[in-house]
Amino acid sequence: MQSVGIHHITAIVGDPQENVHFYSEILGLRLVKKTVNFDDPGTYHLYFGDEAGHPGTIITFFPWINAYKGRIGDGQVGVTAYAVPEGALSFWKNRLTQNDIHFDTVVRFEEESILFNDPHGLILEIVERKEGKKSEWEMDDISTDVAIKGFAGATLFSGAPNKTMNLLEEHMGLEKVGEEGEYIRYRSIADIGNVIDIKLTTTGRGSMGVGTVHHIAWRTKDDNEQLEWQKYLPTAGYQVTPVQDRNYFNAVYFREFGGILFEIATDPPGFAIDEPKEQLGEHLMLPARYEGYRQQLEATLPPIHIEKNRRNEK
Repeated sequence: MQSVGIHHITAIVGDPQENVHFYSEILGLRLVKKTVNFDDPGTYHLYFGDEAGHPGTIITFFPWINAYKGRIGDGQVGVTAYAVPEGALSFWKNRLTQNDIHFDTVVRFEEESILFNDPHGLILEIVERKEGKKSEWEMDDISTDVAIKGFAGATLFSGAPNKTMNLLEEHMGLEKVGEEGEYIRYRSIADIGNVIDIKLTTTGRGSMGVGTVHHIAWRTKDDNEQLEWQKYLPTAGYQVTPVQDRNYFNAVYFREFGGILFEIATDPPGFAIDEPKEQLGEHLMLPARYEGYRQQLEATLPPIHIEKNRRNEK
């Protein structure tokens, strides 16, 4: 079996309006879907990505207002990395500075990146990558020449690094491409969302809450291949859930031996299944089983909006 790379990453955050402002107004991502947590419909589930929310570009959030703060540590995705075009890093340094966002400059595997936190404590990274098509979503002064393409990858904080490495290399088809200091790097065959670093030293056990990643999802091409994953992973010792219908993809979940929650998600059908591409993210979209509760949910969920309508879809 082989996954081509990251499908999406899902995190827990605080105030939803702060979340929307940061990822749409500061980072320039498109809010491609505004829906609810299918397992907890009183909570939003917000999706951000490129112009269409292609797999490999999607970060999603469960905003829990006034929820307890989590701790980033072993058993979690520690760092979520974004890819920008070559030559764009200086733009992002200036943009973060102009918005009073502190960042550190890091060099790892001969790549310079900038490391910073979002408003709720998630650790983010921006790195230049040649691979991957440019985003077609422009806003403000974020042109396609500097806009975030999607994920560069992620850094995994594993409670059992050797077991996590074994899973990636022996069962998920990633290739080990380097080792430097306390990190080992793996690469998948996709041109985006394709680089995974595993931290070999412990950071202490993480705890779920605001400012932490809930799970990382890996791509599979269709429902049939997903069923192959569902059959294959138990032969390697992993307990896999039944298929979950998430409207925009189907999902199965398992917790790997380093404590990180993994998901295998289908590329189709995508986010245009229930609203036109040009209107993605503009309306609250509900699965059929919650449509009868729309009025109640719209009255309960806090209002959110993109503060400046400066979006320009090519």
